[in-house]
Amino acid sequence: MCLPMVLSCFSHFSLWHIMANMYVLWSFSTSIVNILGKEQFLAMYLSGGVISSMSSYLLKTTVRRPGLSLGASGAIMAVLGAVCTQVPNASLAIIFLPMFTFTAGSAIKVVLAMDTAGVILGWKLFDHAAHLGGCLFGIWYIKYGSDLIWRNREPFVSKWHQFRQGGRR
Repeated sequence: MCLPMVLSCFSHFSLWHIMANMYVLWSFSTSIVNILGKEQFLAMYLSGGVISSMSSYLLKTTVRRPGLSLGASGAIMAVLGAVCTQVPNASLAIIFLPMFTFTAGSAIKVVLAMDTAGVILGWKLFDHAAHLGGCLFGIWYIKYGSDLIWRNREPFVSKWHQFRQGGRR
């Protein structure tokens, strides 16, 4: 079940969907790559996509509402959640309304509120459960995950390499 969730990190529903996601990824990825580094960014992006797909799947099976679970938006929401949590005072603007600016901290609160409302009210415009799962994962990763997972990965990686080499040193 995990491989389709990883592959869904690159899935899009339409041309508009991929264009919007790529714009958001382009806008926010540089900041988070500078903060985390390339390898940790990739790990967080893929993990965010898997978590968001699982969130979508769980909601859809719970309410018995079939539909696609495309993890790209959820993975990008993880990036958005991470950046807005790490740099809450950053000034943001909407592409077609650049005269209206707001902070990243307030933007993420609005995004979380809209996606929570979408889940509760059953809105079908977006996969709100995937967005919510991805965004919450990004926030969690910046606050706790980097320390709990990334900085403690060395013993696991060493054992993995030892296992792959057949126990040889």
